Amino acid sequence: MSATLDREGIAARIPHQGTMCLLDRLEAWDAQTIHCSTRTHQNADNPLRTPGGLLAPCAIEYAAQAMALHGGLTAAPDQPPSAGYIASTRNVRLHRLNLHDAPAPLHLHAQRLSGDAQQ
Repeated sequence: MSATLDREGIAARIPHQGTMCLLDRLEAWDAQTIHCSTRTHQNADNPLRTPGGLLAPCAIEYAAQAMALHGGLTAAPDQPPSAGYIASTRNVRLHRLNLHDAPAPLHLHAQRLSGDAQQ
């Protein structure tokens, strides 16, 4: 199942469009995991950026987009993926204040820990 996608291919599979599509590349995926990369954290026009820069908690949105992409990739071929929501985040540990000055590319790895054919 591992196939790569560029930014255009990603945007076709998630609801986030324009500069709000934060992922640049799908590196690999399977039924349980996804690996994406991006350089958008360094963009001056990043829609999540504040006057002080792109704050580290925005990494949660990057992860959410990787999860949305995974949902789109694993959905049944004749069915659109169901809407996904983050109910909460727990035990988040941020090791830096900002993302905009982090080396590029950022690598995002997500693993599906639960769910069924609907989620």
